[in-house]
Amino acid sequence: MTSPRRFARPMFLAAAMASVGCTPGFVRVIDDGWRHEQRQLDVQDPAALPSAPVPNILPPVTVSDVNPDRKEIPLSLNEALRITLENANVVRTLAGISAVNSGQTIYDPAITNTSIDQQQARFDPAFTQGNVYTRTETPVFGFDPGTKGGLGFTGPRSDDYRASIGLTKINTLGGTTALNLVQNPGQVYGMGTPLLNPSNRSATELSYTQPLLRGGGFYVNTAPIVLARIDTQRSYFQFKDSMQELVRGTIEAYWSLVFARLDVWARQIQFEQADEAYKREAARKEFGLGDLRNVAQAKVTLNQFRATLIGAKAAVLDREAALRNIMGMSPSDGRQIIPVSAPATTRYKQDWDRLLKLSEQRRPDIVELKLVLEADRQRLLQAQNIALPSLDANALYRWNGLSGEIAGVKPASTAPGQYTDWTLGITFSVPLGLREGRARIREQDLIILRDRANLDQGLHAAGHQLAISVRGLESNYEQYLAFRQTRTAALDNLMIQIEELRAGRGIYLSVLQALNDWGNAITSEARSLVDYNIALSTLERQTGTILETHGIVLAEERFRAAGPFIHEKDYPQDVKPLGEPTRYPNTGEPGENAFELKKPPLKGPEMLPKPMEPMMKVKFAEEK
Repeated sequence: MTSPRRFARPMFLAAAMASVGCTPGFVRVIDDGWRHEQRQLDVQDPAALPSAPVPNILPPVTVSDVNPDRKEIPLSLNEALRITLENANVVRTLAGISAVNSGQTIYDPAITNTSIDQQQARFDPAFTQGNVYTRTETPVFGFDPGTKGGLGFTGPRSDDYRASIGLTKINTLGGTTALNLVQNPGQVYGMGTPLLNPSNRSATELSYTQPLLRGGGFYVNTAPIVLARIDTQRSYFQFKDSMQELVRGTIEAYWSLVFARLDVWARQIQFEQADEAYKREAARKEFGLGDLRNVAQAKVTLNQFRATLIGAKAAVLDREAALRNIMGMSPSDGRQIIPVSAPATTRYKQDWDRLLKLSEQRRPDIVELKLVLEADRQRLLQAQNIALPSLDANALYRWNGLSGEIAGVKPASTAPGQYTDWTLGITFSVPLGLREGRARIREQDLIILRDRANLDQGLHAAGHQLAISVRGLESNYEQYLAFRQTRTAALDNLMIQIEELRAGRGIYLSVLQALNDWGNAITSEARSLVDYNIALSTLERQTGTILETHGIVLAEERFRAAGPFIHEKDYPQDVKPLGEPTRYPNTGEPGENAFELKKPPLKGPEMLPKPMEPMMKVKFAEEK
């Protein structure tokens, strides 16, 4: 008799190696999951992570750089939008003087689109093949003519092999069709050998099961596909919504840069005028003609305007960096962006009813809320079906066959189709009370009410946003007209105060106030017009038409790939924006020149402003 201890050690070692995965060492086992509690943080050394390529970025330009060597790049708003779209693999959102990742990429809709095929795969045919070898040798105690007394242990051996090939297919009604071919050869050794040995039992089965209540019906079984298509559309409109914000942010960054450059121009003029006034008052004091109070006031004013000018120049660098960021460009590449598109000055004529209709039809967030309701209806259909009892009709027809050798010598077999089986039946089951099913229906009804309320709230909020935009447009445009007149009046006042001071009838403080009013009037006019153009893009964003307004469309790019049937098919890879923006073309000169910039026509060459510092390299058209 064999001792059990003989196999104890080998069996333990085999079990241990199988659980470890034949990995040498015991530390790996502990790290892989044999530890019961995780009582510390296992943090990987960052240096062990694979390195990522670092972009080649030049040091950024600052206000301390007197003569930065940068090449000027004339850039229209249309070109800025085109560059933004070309670099929009990851969609960015403008946030002040920076741009942040919105969380959307051009690949998101294509990734979601794969869920449609995943749901359709349920209706693909399924092929199965099984091979099972079985040997049975069960000991029994009984009559054995080969032993003394005719009694003893015997164990007839049976070798059996079962091979099956099957094909199943689920249709859109929920029914399952199955075709199975079975071969079951076997042979018995020892006592009790059958007359037909070896033998082979064969069977061909054709069956069909159709759910009549739960799980049955075309719309219920195709609901997962419909939901996958709705999710794909939602992903698309979420991406389109982020693209609209990307375009709007690019427009805002562009016009903000235009305003910052104009602000530098105005502050430069103020600084030059203050510098000239300080030199003049200092000279007058030196010759005994001036007042020390005027010299001190002129020096304070000069330094104030110098600080304001430095801040304005820093704002230009920040606004250019923000535009570069949202366009997907390097923060510094040895080039300076010169905006060459002029802002729109035509008053927008609103059509309130059309704005509301466009917002309801075209806004991606409103469309997404509508799609959520469509998905809710599909889930309600599924919940109603789950609440039904289970009633399945079953049908099976089988062709049986048997072949083998009689006494191991003479072959014998049944005729094809000679022996058949068939089965018809209905299976019914229902949970008493159907509590869960009814609860799911109530839940889905409430979800539909909730999402309908969200849609109503979305339309309500869209109406208020449109109203805010329309009011803002009118306010910005009226302020623009008012500041244009203020600018003219401020220039006249500045000329009068300067002449009064020269004639000895005025005070320097009045000239300072007039100079400050003139610069503020210029920047206020520019600010109001820039805000008006930004508000136009915001209105287009809120009506969901900003892409089409600028000539931009979304077209699905495709690539060639191996399909499931080993031949080439087309599959969506990403969704890239296409089209050529045409609304703000290149004017051939800096965009700030649209504000009719001109220096105060002061008398005498000593009163003319000096050119802008080379750092900014801004060319302005002077009025002849």
